[in-house]
Amino acid sequence: MGVLSQLARLSKPEAPGGRVVLTTGANSGIGLATAVALARAGYCSVGSVRSAAKAATLEEAADAAGVKVGWVLLDVTDAAACEAAVGEVSERFGPVYGLVNNAGIGQSGAVEDVGDDEARTILETMVLAPARLARLVLPEMREEGGGRIVNVSSVYGRTTTPLSGWYQAAKHALEALSDALRCEVAGGGVAVVLVEPGGFRTGIWDEGMAGRPGSRYGTAYERSRRLIEMTVPLMGDPEACARVITEAVRSPRPRARYLVGPDAYVAAAVSQLTPTGLRDRVTRAVLGL
Repeated sequence: MGVLSQLARLSKPEAPGGRVVLTTGANSGIGLATAVALARAGYCSVGSVRSAAKAATLEEAADAAGVKVGWVLLDVTDAAACEAAVGEVSERFGPVYGLVNNAGIGQSGAVEDVGDDEARTILETMVLAPARLARLVLPEMREEGGGRIVNVSSVYGRTTTPLSGWYQAAKHALEALSDALRCEVAGGGVAVVLVEPGGFRTGIWDEGMAGRPGSRYGTAYERSRRLIEMTVPLMGDPEACARVITEAVRSPRPRARYLVGPDAYVAAAVSQLTPTGLRDRVTRAVLGL
């Protein structure tokens, strides 16, 4: 489907009187919860999705919550589509006040098991796309006197574990870019915020439980899968993370970083306080590396 035909499917919420906030990856998990939460908070909430079926999921969730959420079909890795989508959202709904870069992909794989093409897709989705969308909305934000860019990172933007190194590399890169961008655009009234969730019940863990057939790290993949299965029932609801994102958008002085979830605080503290050698030995013993 071409860019113009995709944008023709943009759905306009009733009485979009609030400031416009665009959330990427809004068809499930944290993105879906955020799009709905922003609408509840009085914003003109628009979510990007990758198919009409996923748009229907967003509309159903909005209807169930008693709010209206607009949507646009968008593959964030398509530079031309990003430019067209931002322009169309601005034209139909008004100037973009807030951008929530949430779109991402789950990835499991030892560094040795991940090829160049897969690595590029990960970086394109979770590093280049957020930066691209930020570039596209910043001129309008400055013209309007300010705005909010919320980049959904992860506690894995602060720490690193085996078997998902490229995912974590993307989150580390996103954090570095956000720190630079925050200082660069503050003079224009634009606040850049990092949200760093721990474990929340989203589809990303399905990918995290997948192994790599024939890999020399088969034992480690299996142990990792069992650990995830044990912890999934303890994970938080995405709505809790959506509330933090909404607060970051609406706060007159948002913090630079928001850790979300008790496990995120624990993981960040362990990473900071535990000697690297000890942490490595424990990790290798747990995973059988």
